[in-house]
Amino acid sequence: MAPHPVVQAIIDLSAGAAGGTACVFSGQPFDTAKVKMQTFPGMYRGFLHCFTATYQQVGLRGLYQGTTPALIANIAENAVLFMSYGFCQDVVRLLSGVSRGTELSDIQKASAGSVASIFSSLVLCPTELVKCRLQAMHEMEASGKIASGQGSSSVWSVVRNVIRTDGPLGLYQGLTTTMVRELPGYFCFFGGYELSRSTFARYMGTEKDDIGVLALMFSGGFGGACLWLMVYPIDCVKSRIQVLSMAGRQAGFLKTFMGIVRNEGVAPLYSGLTPTMIRTFPANGALFLAYELSRKAMMRQFDS
Repeated sequence: MAPHPVVQAIIDLSAGAAGGTACVFSGQPFDTAKVKMQTFPGMYRGFLHCFTATYQQVGLRGLYQGTTPALIANIAENAVLFMSYGFCQDVVRLLSGVSRGTELSDIQKASAGSVASIFSSLVLCPTELVKCRLQAMHEMEASGKIASGQGSSSVWSVVRNVIRTDGPLGLYQGLTTTMVRELPGYFCFFGGYELSRSTFARYMGTEKDDIGVLALMFSGGFGGACLWLMVYPIDCVKSRIQVLSMAGRQAGFLKTFMGIVRNEGVAPLYSGLTPTMIRTFPANGALFLAYELSRKAMMRQFDS
């Protein structure tokens, strides 16, 4: 028997939080390199140079800079995302005229995931802004965009500085760009994940839920790769807006995008793609593994 909708929402929220935690701990150094390379593409020759330079300048903690807001961001985002994903699947079933609990097609699940990302964007944007600023603080000072020592080095000092300078809504700088990134990105994310699981299930002659740990993790990584290949230039613009707004008011998505293309070319929009693609398989594989296993464990408690 299916759990009560409120209980189901709590299960999805808890499983999403577990997935978000696993995602951060398995991929944070690569995310730090991505943000640095997106914001200052001319400062590093490539991923390895960025990685080693950060380690030499700041040490290991430099690669894990922004981990606290990243944890808050990923736990909050994935908790809301997967809870909303469950609700959105029910809405898709209602619109399709099928009963609750009916298995949806891969495209229908991708559509539900895309709509669910609207809700997760609202909790993701403020925490990502803080994370990106912490990750690129050294480069902002080194480039002279902010005075040395002006940059805040803790989560709460960054939050206080944003609120003091731009008010509470300053935490939502880059929200439009975040939503522009999330809607197509999560269609590809959930679509790629479900398509990969369906392919493994057909090949193995089993159900999607029984494909095993390695196939499940690969499917999560594949979904992540589909997301980033689709939306990476948008994410680059978002990082620029959120980081460079430390030095003064930053233009919106279209003006920032056109400014990058006009002044720097197309290549900087893909700066940092290498660490992102390296990160996506372990990070998103861990996310879906933690999500599916914890969700199954909680569902069994209500099925018994």
